[in-house]
Formats: sequence, structure tokens, C-alpha cells
Amino acid sequence: MSSEPPVPETRVLAVASHVVSGNVGNKIAVFAMQSLGCDVAALNTVQFSNHTGYKQWTGTRVSAQEITDLWTGLKQSYLDDFDMMLTGYIPGAEAVKAVGQIAEELKAKMQSKPGSFFWVLDPVMGDNGNLYVAKDVVPEYKKLMGSADLILPNQFEAELLSDVKIVDMKSLEEAIETIHQRYGIPHIIITSVTLTHPDHPITSLSVVGSTMTSDRRARPFKIVFPAIDAYFSGTGDMFSALALVRMREAIMAAPGLSQTPSWVSSDDVAPTDLPLAKAAEKVLASMNEVLHKTSRQMEQEMVRVKAEIEGLDIGQEEKAKRLHLLQSRANELRLVRNVESLRNPNVEFRAKKV
Repeated sequence: MSSEPPVPETRVLAVASHVVSGNVGNKIAVFAMQSLGCDVAALNTVQFSNHTGYKQWTGTRVSAQEITDLWTGLKQSYLDDFDMMLTGYIPGAEAVKAVGQIAEELKAKMQSKPGSFFWVLDPVMGDNGNLYVAKDVVPEYKKLMGSADLILPNQFEAELLSDVKIVDMKSLEEAIETIHQRYGIPHIIITSVTLTHPDHPITSLSVVGSTMTSDRRARPFKIVFPAIDAYFSGTGDMFSALALVRMREAIMAAPGLSQTPSWVSSDDVAPTDLPLAKAAEKVLASMNEVLHKTSRQMEQEMVRVKAEIEGLDIGQEEKAKRLHLLQSRANELRLVRNVESLRNPNVEFRAKKV
């Protein structure tokens, strides 16, 4: 296997959360993108001891003014020469607005050079039917949509953006086309889709993506892959980071496309041949390998942890608390020891036309 980075020199501004211990937000994104050859500048939107899945943590969220101040500092030192931007969790409506202004500045700066700046936006708002941000965050994200090049909502977030309830493949296609038409977003990947469909077994998950045509019509594709019976934090952050790099890689392999606004392929390119589809295939290959390796190590760790806790002379309530905390730690994604899965995954799951 080649150890050469899959992308040319690429400078990325990564705006997301940070934890001291564990793997979520920028803790994942920076490592993943650097492992694939990118020069990454991290602007952290929260500083927590650990992720919130532990149900206890300490730390702070940054304000909109702090985000703006950090950006001003980068500009003052001529450190704002970014080729790409990745945004994840942003705490609050004003902070979302501040991050949007950064993206707008970067896009305006590169306006004379089509294709020279690309923004990957994960509109982190909620999941499984529930918001985990304040309600006023949603309209702020909607205002930003027209500036993003690629968005990575989950199924619930896609419903929020499209105002379409996704219950089957037909409504899913409607949601994607609505987002293309309403906001003019060139590329969309819905990162976690759970639907009942003949080729979607109960034990599977899927991602569905699309690059719009010149008249903003959808070109949907899907990739179906087996689910793992375990919960992991940070999978969305890992997906976003890998998607950014793999999209850059796929574009560079398509002659002339890197000089095209938002890297949109011509209308004659089939859904399964889109650079977005090729990028998603590699992303899911890495995800599948890392999650399986994490799951195996997690199972081994939990056998030891459960035996250790049972031997302690403490009450059942304290045992349950310790078990949850140690389970959360065991569920942390194993990235550092599995970097080869990020760089050279075995691609098993291919895109299909919807």
C-alpha cells in the first residue's frame, strides 16, 4: 500500500468541539485529516473534560465574540489562507452566525478562483426526533445553507432543513431535492438513514447522497452497510472529517473539476459515478474497519471491567455509575492504533442508484 497522502497540500480550518480525554469533535477531526495529509487549524467551540455521553463533565463553551476574536487573530497574522473548512458542533445561535461569517469571508476571498475554497458543514442540531440545541439555532443554520458546498445532516436534521417527514425512500428523495432546490446546496450526504426497504435489512444502515444538476435536480445514490450492535460517540465527527478529505481526493482525480464552482459534476455524470459517491464509499470503508476494531476491543475491555466492579465492596447504585462511566470509556473510537484503516481501507460497500 502507498503511504503517500491522498490529497495535495490542503489547509483546513476545523471548527468543532474539543474534549481533553476521548474522541469526539475536533479531537477526531484533526487527527483523521492530518493522518491523510492535511494541514489542519483547529478552532474549538467547547472545551470539555470528556464528551457528554458520560453524563458528567466539566468545561466551557466559547462565545460568538471569542470565535470572532480568534478569527481576527488568524487574519492579523496572515493565517487565513484556507482551502477548505469543516464545521461541526457550534454552541448557540450567535456562535453559528459568527462561524457563518467566517465562511462567507473565505468564500468571498476566493471568489475569483472557482473551486479554490470548499465548505463542508455538519448542521449539528439533533437526532432521533429530538433537538439538542436551542430552537433559535435551527433558523440560523437555515440562513447558512446557501453558502455551504457539502452538508452532512442525519435523517432528523434533513427533516428540519427540508420540512419533509422522511418515512420511506420516496420521501427521502423529496427531502434531498427540496434541500437542493431551496438552498442551492451542491452536495448532500444524509449520514444515517434507517428505513424499511427490501434491500435495507433490519440489521443494516445506509447513507444517501446527491450532487445536484445544473437545474438543482437531485442525483441520489445510496450505500447500504451492516450495522454494529453497539453505540459509539464521535462517529458523525469521523464521517465529516473523512468526507472532507475523500471529496478533495475524488475531485483531484477528475480532470478540471477542481476549478469548477463547488466541484459540481456535469449533468451527464451518473449518480454512482459522482466524486461524492466515490468519496462516501471510502469514508464508509474506514468507518466500518475502525468501528469493528473498536467493538472487538470494547468487548474484551468490558469483560475485565464487569469482573472488577463486581468484586468491589460498594453499593449497587455506585456500581451502576462506575459501569456506565467505564462503558463510555470503552466505547471511545480507537483511531491512533488503527490509522491504516483511515489511510487505506478495504472498500466493500459500493454506491447504488436510488
